[in-house]
Amino acid sequence: MVLSILKTIQLVNPAGDLVNINQNRKLDTEYDIFYIIDFLKQYGLKMKIGFSRHFPSGQLLFMSDEIIKWATDIKETLPYLCSMPCRPGLRKYFNEGKDVCCFDCYPCPENEISNMTDRNQCIKCPEDEYANTNQTNCHKKVVTFLDYEDPLGIALAGVALCFSVLTAIVPYVFLKHQDTPIVKANNETLSYVLLISLIFCFICSLPYIGHLSMASCILQQTMFAIVFTVAASSVLVKTITVVLAFKITVPGRRLRWLLLSGAPNYIIPICTMIQMILCGIWLGISLPFVDVDLHMVHGHIIIVCNNGSVIAFYCVLGYMGSLVLASFIVAFLARNLPETFNEAKLLTFSMLVFCSVWITFLPVYHSIKGKTMVVVEVFCILASSEGMLLCIFVPKCCIILLRPQINSFHEFRKIHVKTINNI
Repeated sequence: MVLSILKTIQLVNPAGDLVNINQNRKLDTEYDIFYIIDFLKQYGLKMKIGFSRHFPSGQLLFMSDEIIKWATDIKETLPYLCSMPCRPGLRKYFNEGKDVCCFDCYPCPENEISNMTDRNQCIKCPEDEYANTNQTNCHKKVVTFLDYEDPLGIALAGVALCFSVLTAIVPYVFLKHQDTPIVKANNETLSYVLLISLIFCFICSLPYIGHLSMASCILQQTMFAIVFTVAASSVLVKTITVVLAFKITVPGRRLRWLLLSGAPNYIIPICTMIQMILCGIWLGISLPFVDVDLHMVHGHIIIVCNNGSVIAFYCVLGYMGSLVLASFIVAFLARNLPETFNEAKLLTFSMLVFCSVWITFLPVYHSIKGKTMVVVEVFCILASSEGMLLCIFVPKCCIILLRPQINSFHEFRKIHVKTINNI
């Protein structure tokens, strides 16, 4: 722009000679040109520009910090006149067809910084660092996992331990009142198996909390799958036993041998063995391991357990879900049995709570990030276990401890006779 203006200038110098800047005959002539401009309010700019036809590469106009004479105390070249300088955090973007001094300023891409003015390119932060809000510096990412020092970790671990102790008290109550009708009608063996599995269900939430290792990752999924399979199959057997017990109250039924032989009890070891085989195949194909997610949450490094084979993982979950669904269907069909066998209603409600918790878990789990995913998973484990404990055993314990007059053989016979008459 300056050069185009100079080529059109004609003037008379102090000696009285006519000077034409664009004439070709004075190739060795040099001129001092002062370019005066008001640049913003705080800058009064007077630049001395050295001009000559003898510079390299045929250059006609030369500007340098060394020859510029400032009207102010500023000792550095001011920004280009066409565009304001790009501050740190922005990069220059040149437009085609425009002068190099005309450009736009755009923010750096995600996780990239510009820590100097007028940078053409941004610098990408390392994998373990993230860009600050202004995108001028990289900071170390925070390592995040569900720790015992975290309030959520402490709360969940406390709930797991409290309900484990509460579950362990129930067998003591049953043993102390084992001669009462409600305990005898409750199938003590199945109840103890279910209670022990519930204790381990609460305990299996603990490996999700604290520093993760390969052993804890393996223990998380396998222990969870096996103990919940035992619990679900126990509920299924209890439901089948209730139905069979009702059927054989009618004279002439031939199902008595099936109940007395304890054949339904074999469902528990068979179902558990199948789940253990599935877990063994899973571990044989691809072991779960500790994984680091650098990009899930901005500014954080999430420590998680990678399940390894996704197909094997969902096969294990699907098998466990099918057992729970079967238990719910059988209990639901038996919900209208007479009051003597009202455990079917309790089993139905417990399976309804269990299914509701895990059906809600699936969409929530896939819509959250970071350690909240682990919190939700632990919460679902605890909630489903608590649902089975509270729905199946707490009503019985309340009758045993708070309403012992109902828990007598006299009341039991009255209800039993009434049931037979209704049939």
